[in-house]
Amino acid sequence: MAGVSFEHGSGYSAADKKAFKGQLNKVYGWYTGGFIAFIIVLAVLEQMGLPRQWIGFIFLLATVGLYAGIGIMSRTSDASEYYVAGRRVPAIYNGMATGADWMSAASFIAMAGTLYLTGYGGLAFIMGWTGGYCLVAFLLAPYLRKFGQFTIPDFLGARYEGNLPRMIGIIAAILCSFTYVVAQIYGVGLITTRLSGLAFEVGIFVGLGGILVCSFLGGMRAVTWTQVAQYIILIIAYMTPLVWLSVKQTSVPIPHVVYGYQLEKVTAKEKLLREDAKEKEVIAAFKAAADGFDAKLKDPVAALEADRAAAEKKVADLKAANGPVKEIQDAEKALSSLPKNADDAKKAWTAAKAANTARAVPLAGMPNHAQIFAGDPNGDEKAQKAYDVSRRNFLALIFCLMIGTAALPHILMRYYTTPSVKEARESVTWSLFFIFLLYFSAPALAVLVKYEVLNVLVGTPFDQLPRWITNWARVDPTLLSVVDINKDGIFQLGEMKIGGDIIVLATPEIGGLPYVVSGMVAAGGLAAALSTADGLLLTIANALSHDLYYKMIDPNASTARRVAISKALLLVVALCAAYVASQKPADILFLVSAAFSFAAAAFFPALVLGVFWKRANKWGATLGMIAGLGVTFYYMVVTQPWMRGLFGVTKPVVLWWDIQPISAGLFGVPLGFAVIIIVSLLTPAPKPETQELVEHVRYPNVRPAKA
Repeated sequence: MAGVSFEHGSGYSAADKKAFKGQLNKVYGWYTGGFIAFIIVLAVLEQMGLPRQWIGFIFLLATVGLYAGIGIMSRTSDASEYYVAGRRVPAIYNGMATGADWMSAASFIAMAGTLYLTGYGGLAFIMGWTGGYCLVAFLLAPYLRKFGQFTIPDFLGARYEGNLPRMIGIIAAILCSFTYVVAQIYGVGLITTRLSGLAFEVGIFVGLGGILVCSFLGGMRAVTWTQVAQYIILIIAYMTPLVWLSVKQTSVPIPHVVYGYQLEKVTAKEKLLREDAKEKEVIAAFKAAADGFDAKLKDPVAALEADRAAAEKKVADLKAANGPVKEIQDAEKALSSLPKNADDAKKAWTAAKAANTARAVPLAGMPNHAQIFAGDPNGDEKAQKAYDVSRRNFLALIFCLMIGTAALPHILMRYYTTPSVKEARESVTWSLFFIFLLYFSAPALAVLVKYEVLNVLVGTPFDQLPRWITNWARVDPTLLSVVDINKDGIFQLGEMKIGGDIIVLATPEIGGLPYVVSGMVAAGGLAAALSTADGLLLTIANALSHDLYYKMIDPNASTARRVAISKALLLVVALCAAYVASQKPADILFLVSAAFSFAAAAFFPALVLGVFWKRANKWGATLGMIAGLGVTFYYMVVTQPWMRGLFGVTKPVVLWWDIQPISAGLFGVPLGFAVIIIVSLLTPAPKPETQELVEHVRYPNVRPAKA
């Protein structure tokens, strides 16, 4: 078939491939040893008095500088190297790079935190993501490698005969990748701020430098070798504090085999805390605060006037009594922070009432860690409904994450970089192994951290709380805050509000490890966020430069011009994503999950039917992708709080079958399949040449006949 290239080989002999792999083994062996030596040296310097802030800066500069160095050494203007790393990445290293590409800020930072906050419910992420890679292995990776082009829109354009499906693919790739990359850059800002003490908004753009140098100069070649280096850092960083906590609590250095015993202890402690008198005092205090705001909302004008008069009197009394300067400043600050008018007061008090109501519950709002679903299948009608809704959302989330994993463009692109279809299959296996190392560890880390909080932190006097609480509260009070609401001077679980995004980053400090380990974990989180951000930005830039500009606007563009345009667009997209992330649009996990729903609804039906059903045609795929993506996006807009605010939606939230917006892809995927099938059957079949393409792609071990 003219114009279609099937499996592009790497152009290297078996001896060249063996020598190249041997060289990689040597380089990354020395790199791993050097990183461990670096940690040991910093640990010694910490014991000798090196300030924590210096340790943070060293980690930040060393890791970002390392990635930038790899990017500079891997710079290229060759199209094959820039887009697919020359198609010579060995399976094991492609698996490692894919693992790093996959272990985003959500996997590294947010997953264990979600398990900490939600218990069993958080396992949906692990089950969904792992299942998704099985779908990649069985349904897509080898077939896309056999196709042998550069991008997913490439496949859509060739398979579905034209630029219209390609254009929809470009839009979908940009939407899901941009949403995903915003989450990664948010994580970069969070980690950079913790390491350096810089403002969150500044930290985002500092971390962005490492992303840009890598992906900007060398494209997929630089991204691949950087991601291998990043994986080594992030897995060492993740496992070190986990093993330490396991040894500290159980004397066993293998947390995966003992955390079940710790879970039993956590369950017993949760039962005691639910009945604890002090915890009930905290709940009552938050309820009283919520009731106070409710009373103010009955007459906002009068309540605001009373608050302002009381604040003014306090300032005047302190000044008249020549009170302490700090107390006067605090009183003046409280006065200036009052709402300016009744409307502002109503908004602020409504939010405060909701926040206090949310905290007036046992265990700080967390379910019992080992509880499978909310509610009770054998309870009253309300409990039964809660159980059904919880189970339904659990399964819906698994579905969306599985399908989304199998359709993410930046993951699927990685399988274009291997020398052959055989190594594409092998690299999927290696990817699963490297990802498994983290996924199998996340539930253990969540349980061990919760044990530490419930049994060590709870009951500590407020004036003896560890310094990490103050440090993290300074980074972002919305992620961590404590308040002695019952005024007994003793910390209770209900008096802490903690976000899942800091659980992993704070684990070394929670476990009492030296600060150098905290720096290492932050560097691991930074590696995870940067590795995924690199791949995502490259996906967006390639979609615009290769698929839009080269394939649709200027087919005669030179290789140098295409690569130059890709680099320029990558810079623009990165700056836009950094700006959006600086606005803190939503938590990391929602942004990531939204990207999965977008990818699932837009790509999965078109890709799977494109490989396994020759009758699928241009109009079916185009309308199917539009319908699937459209209904998914619509559902998020009308149900998700941040998106409702962004688009000005004011009508009451109506959940379809009580499905949460994080699983919006549940509606888009089946609709996409249905539309593609129905429209394809109602319109002319694809050309014979296209059906021949399907035959060749479907059987990866079959090579096209030579002309």
